[in-house]
Order: sequence, then C-alpha cells, then structure tokens
Amino acid sequence: MLMDLFYKYLEGGNKRRTHFDSFMLEVHTRIHELKLKQPKGKDARKSRGFNPIPPVAREISESTWLLCFDEFQVVDIADAMILKYLFTELFANGVVVVATSNRKPDDLYKNGLQRSNFLPFIKILKSHCEVLQLDSGIDYRQATDLQDNQDTYFSNTTCDANTVIEQIFKKLALKEDEVIQPRRIVLRGRYLNIKTTCGRNAMFTFKELCEMPVGAADYLAIANNFDTVLIKDIPQMSMRTRTALKRFIVMIDNFYDNKVRLICAAEVPMNQLFILSDIGQKDADNSRLLMDDLGIEQRSELSKASIFTGEEEKFAWERTYSRLMEMQTEAYWLSREPQSKREDL
Repeated sequence: MLMDLFYKYLEGGNKRRTHFDSFMLEVHTRIHELKLKQPKGKDARKSRGFNPIPPVAREISESTWLLCFDEFQVVDIADAMILKYLFTELFANGVVVVATSNRKPDDLYKNGLQRSNFLPFIKILKSHCEVLQLDSGIDYRQATDLQDNQDTYFSNTTCDANTVIEQIFKKLALKEDEVIQPRRIVLRGRYLNIKTTCGRNAMFTFKELCEMPVGAADYLAIANNFDTVLIKDIPQMSMRTRTALKRFIVMIDNFYDNKVRLICAAEVPMNQLFILSDIGQKDADNSRLLMDDLGIEQRSELSKASIFTGEEEKFAWERTYSRLMEMQTEAYWLSREPQSKREDL
C-alpha cells in the first residue's frame, strides 16, 4: 500500500514500477540480445571481452530515473551473479531505487549457492539505499475482512470443485463476443499454447501451469493477456512436489502483481494447500546429481544451500498464502476491473 501511494503521487515522468522477477527477466533478455549482435567468425576475438551489463544499464537509465521494485528477492543464481555489476552501473548513472521485500538486505539470497560472490552486492545496496523496517508483526492481507472467498476458491472437501469453476467459465464466456477456443501467444520466438480461452478469460489445469516447463515469462504473458484465470485440479503441495510448488509460487507472484482475477478448484481448503514434509526422492536425487556436477560433497557447508534444502520455498510460501487470501477479496478483484463485480460470476 505504501508503494502504491508513493508511486501514484510522485510527480514527474520516466519512473517505473515492476516486479523484481520481471525486471531481471528483461535484463537477461537484453543481455542475450546484445551478445547475439556481437561479431562472429574472424572478429569473434574482439567480442570475447565484451561486457553487456554497462550498455544494458545505460539503456535502462536513459528511460528511467526511478525504479520501484515489488518483492525484491533473489533466488536465482543467474540473477545473483550479475546484480553487483548491474546495480553498480545503475547507481552510477543516477538511478534511484525504492523496493519492498520480505527479507532485509543481509538476508537476500540467504544460503544461496556461491553466496560469497553475491555478498558485495549487499554492501552496494546498503550504501545507496536507506533500509526501513516496517514489520509490525501483523499480516494485513490476512487481517482484512474477507468477503465470500468461497466465490473464488473451491475445494473438493465441500463440492465438485472442477465442475463448479467450469460452470463459472461458461458464464464468463457468455459475456464475451468470442467463442471458447484455444489460443496461441507468441513469446520470445516460441509459442505458449492455451487450450481453453474466451476473450479475456482463460482456464488451465494445475498440470499445465505448474508441472510443465513453464516459467515467469509465461505467467507474465498470461497476466498481460487475460483478466481472469481459472485453475483446475490444484493438489495439496509439499516439499515432495517441490518443483511444482516453486512454479506455483512464481505464478501467484506474477498474477498478484498484475491484479489477475484468480478462481481456483483445489483438492483441499486453502489453509491445507501446502504441508511441511521432507524433500521427495526425485528432488533429492536431482539435488545429489547437481552437487556431483558442481563438485559439492554431501554434508558439506555448500550442501546446505537453499537450492538443496528447500528453505527458500518454505519461506516464500507464507507470502504466497497471504496473497492468495487477499486475491479472494472484493477490493482485489475491483482493482483489475473497476466496473466488474464478483457477484456477476
């Protein structure tokens, strides 16, 4: 809310507000595009020492003097390794950064792989930004007087959840001038195929969104193309389904920041959607293979990195649950479409 007020009433142009994950996705895309433009063949030697970060930072600085980040968090090693260089350039170019985060700077990328290489960025961040602790101990999303959250979250413990939201989708489709049909979105040289859409509404299964090779770019594309997203067959999640859990968390982050109206059909009530458990055998095997590839011994200090233990997902779930709660409220729904009400579903 404070970020909303700050950004809304700050005068002047060339300001930008974005989710941190979306910003870093854009940065990696720009870096990749610049590298592709470098000489090949006989002239390749000239480009070997090319550093794409300064020109990328310069492009950003030329169009933006203020960057407001929602959910400043670092969980990706690819992000962690370039942040020091990127933000050194941005700050040198006069860019002002304002960010919200569930972690204080010293806890960013906590227990992350090769975190020692990330620590200089924390020093740079703290030297350019004033850190304010606003945690009152109250989660105001959950403290809100929720209204009729049964209208948007359905559990098999009380009804046939899939059937209910299929009926809701049909009612939404009746208000559109289009027919129910598949849709293909072009996404950076590839296609995102969506089986069930009608106008600004789309319906998915949990498997399609969280058990397939889908990432932040896909979720952002969905958020930009659809106002209402319905998801069927959401199972109870745990660390035994860690990969799907991570995608679900990223998906909710992107949908929440873009005010996507979400309707869920789940196996269990929301407060049982995630349960603590040990990491599943498949993820444990994958972790061991990754440790072998990186030359990390089991039970060593590096084996305790969050990429292996799942601590980051456990921490992130608290935010995800809180956001899911808020996404059921009338105020949240009206923030996307002021003229539309949930009672019309």
